[in-house]
Amino acid sequence: MTVADAQSAFASGMLTSEALTQAYLDRIALYNPRYVALITMNPDALKDAREIDRRRAAGEALGPLAGIPVVVKDTMDMAGLPSTGGWRLLSARAGGVDLIPATDSPVVARMRAAGAIILGKTNVPVLSATGSHASDSWAGVTLNVVVPDRLPGGSSAGTAAAVAGSLAVLGLAEETGGSIENPASAQDLVAIKPTFALVPNAGVMPLAGMTRDVVGPIARCVRDAALALDALAGFSSEDPKTVAGIGRRPIGGYAAGLDATSLQGKRLGLYGPGWRNRPLSAEASALYRRAIGELEARGASLVEDPFKGSGFADLGRPAKGTDHFDAHGMESLPYDLDCYLKRMGPDVAIPSFEVFAKAVASEDPFAPTGVLFYMEGLPQLAAGRANPLMPPDLSDFLATRESYLAIFEEVTARERLDGLVFPQMRDELPPLVGKETLHETAVCEINIAGLPGVVVPAGYYASGAPFCLIFIGPMWSEAKLLSFAFDYESATKHRKAPTLTA
Repeated sequence: MTVADAQSAFASGMLTSEALTQAYLDRIALYNPRYVALITMNPDALKDAREIDRRRAAGEALGPLAGIPVVVKDTMDMAGLPSTGGWRLLSARAGGVDLIPATDSPVVARMRAAGAIILGKTNVPVLSATGSHASDSWAGVTLNVVVPDRLPGGSSAGTAAAVAGSLAVLGLAEETGGSIENPASAQDLVAIKPTFALVPNAGVMPLAGMTRDVVGPIARCVRDAALALDALAGFSSEDPKTVAGIGRRPIGGYAAGLDATSLQGKRLGLYGPGWRNRPLSAEASALYRRAIGELEARGASLVEDPFKGSGFADLGRPAKGTDHFDAHGMESLPYDLDCYLKRMGPDVAIPSFEVFAKAVASEDPFAPTGVLFYMEGLPQLAAGRANPLMPPDLSDFLATRESYLAIFEEVTARERLDGLVFPQMRDELPPLVGKETLHETAVCEINIAGLPGVVVPAGYYASGAPFCLIFIGPMWSEAKLLSFAFDYESATKHRKAPTLTA
């Protein structure tokens, strides 16, 4: 069911929000024990739905998300419900302590204001530290709804599983290093990784709050994702960096600008070693070439490896022990986490980074064997841990961001590109059990640069694992990228609903 399907049923009187909410709660009761998508339910969901029904019956004008059941990532503060970060030490149900925020995060508040019915909060790996899975969560292992024996993507694994499995109409995810685009791609969904600072991320448990973290929607179709971004984007006084997005949103909104002919005459750059010197697998290459043919049939012109010779691929500095993960910008974590904990309210069980560090000392996440092992050696991290009250020196990160943006802008101008279109992953999903991680194509580049990306389904491997594309563009180009994805989606209709097992 899409947002449009639900609103049509509401308008005709065939369905109430309360009945739809109950139907999703019934599906959650049936399927969630196997897939572990949701970990904390909203006890007020049905009451909230009844209130929307009352307002609708009274003739009140309501927005497109009013009465729509959605889910939010565990790390997004929702007043009165715990934010656990997937960690047993931060969950009373697992023997730790609960972090209970006094107020909603801005993104949760905006979904409520739009009339969406929040069903509950979704599973994440410990501290959202991986983009591949949610297997170490205190709540259990989140499965990939499409191919349960393969990695589900992370860290917003639960949100993707809930949306892919029709346990909600759409959901909110958050990304520092692939946590929106990876799970969406792994589970055959649409997602928006927005421009840094377009959507507020105050009140969201950070990994790099002031440098990389972004909140965005995961949905089953492009229009639903665009409608969610319409509700989420914009300035928030709680998040001063969002001042950068003032005047950047399209007049009329993102959903209103979707055009099923928008690829006609556009020039798109293709993945190649000039962007990142990591090749696609043979099967990924074949699927990509087929997708290129589909894009050309829509009137697009494709440019091979436009970043060749630009130096772009040389900017990344992958952390030791990772496939290609560059952690620069995450040195802000101690300061960001201290600010996040203080925002939760005076009665929160862990009120500062100093108290947090002592509370988790038995499982130090920064240790060589900890979940944040890849942050070892980051410049300025040690200084941040020693004094989390002092904003960190980000000169190294900012220099890298400026270098990425300078080359990106030079190449796109020289080649007259309207955007890029890559396979979101270089090969198919690894097994759920094992040490292998997802092999994406553009995560750290666009996270460090702050660029937007839109993921859209584009077929399947022979194994049944999803193959997805990602459209990438300049900062603030979400409307254009969404329209490209909408054109492609409308013409190809690749996504197929998965079959769940109770």
